[in-house]
Amino acid sequence: MGRKIGIYVDVENVTMNGGRGLQYDVLRQLACRGGGDPVRMNAYVRFDEQRARSGDPTYTKVLEFHSRLRDSGFKVVEKPVRWYHDASGERYGKANADLDMAVDMLLQSERLDRVVLVSGDGDFVKVVEALQNRGLRIEVLAFQNVSQALQNQADLFLSGYLVPNLLPPAPVPDPKRWGEEGSRVRGTCHWFDPDKGYGFMRYLAEISDHLWTLDSRHPDSPYRTAFVHASSLPSGGIEARLPNREFVFEFTLRAGEKGLAAHDLVLVAGLGGFPRDPGAPRDLGAARELGTPRELGAPRDPGAPRDLGAPRDLGAPRELGVPRDLPIKEPAPAPKEPTTP
Repeated sequence: MGRKIGIYVDVENVTMNGGRGLQYDVLRQLACRGGGDPVRMNAYVRFDEQRARSGDPTYTKVLEFHSRLRDSGFKVVEKPVRWYHDASGERYGKANADLDMAVDMLLQSERLDRVVLVSGDGDFVKVVEALQNRGLRIEVLAFQNVSQALQNQADLFLSGYLVPNLLPPAPVPDPKRWGEEGSRVRGTCHWFDPDKGYGFMRYLAEISDHLWTLDSRHPDSPYRTAFVHASSLPSGGIEARLPNREFVFEFTLRAGEKGLAAHDLVLVAGLGGFPRDPGAPRDLGAARELGTPRELGAPRDPGAPRDLGAPRDLGAPRELGVPRDLPIKEPAPAPKEPTTP
């Protein structure tokens, strides 16, 4: 029998901080890699009972999203919204599920071997430490605004941007499979020489039980590298700050003379902020057309009053795809990757 896995998702925290459109089937695959058995899969959501009973059409999509989570095998733990009025008389709601998650993880830990916590909230640091003291391995996955203390405490921290198809890129006609030539992937720069004007990007090609094997030359490594020329990097002198594992780029893989090369790079996450939503269209000046929500994507709740205690229900992710190919200048032939990055 495989390892017993517990998955605990702070849905509001994730959707508020870059994870809108998270694909829960991919999350399950990641958490249970290596033949793990998902004993507990809990998704913690806010629930407005008043709006649900009123038949509010804008809240229907939220309830549908909860139903899709249940269909995928997740137990949906609903945290009721409590409504208050501020000094000016404006109505606001609070629905914080942190305490519920912490208690559940502690109570259910006796039957688990590994916990995957999907949240960037630093309030979970002591809970993670307590679970580790019980002999559990704790892995944390998040996107933006992640507590550094939580990253340091975890046995493994993984940026959700780097997991293949966990957060699909923007759609284009004739999309390619993640990691194939012509596909859009996300990765970090692990070696760069500003004087020579080139470096190498590292990206996760597949979900594997060898996530710790970062050297792409190792036969068991799930990681691959792609040559990157300085001319393909975003403007603003970012090459002076490379290599930097905090910068996550989205890029297109194209064949070069020495293998795959990264083109059309866009900074998705980094120390200077998060200038682009990887699921958003490239024309940031145009309003995105809303349509049918993608399967398992958290829907937007446009009718919700201002909520000061929890993030509002956000919009559905766009369908899986990759951005259109852009004409770019082919860089000089890629040299071999250095033996010691």
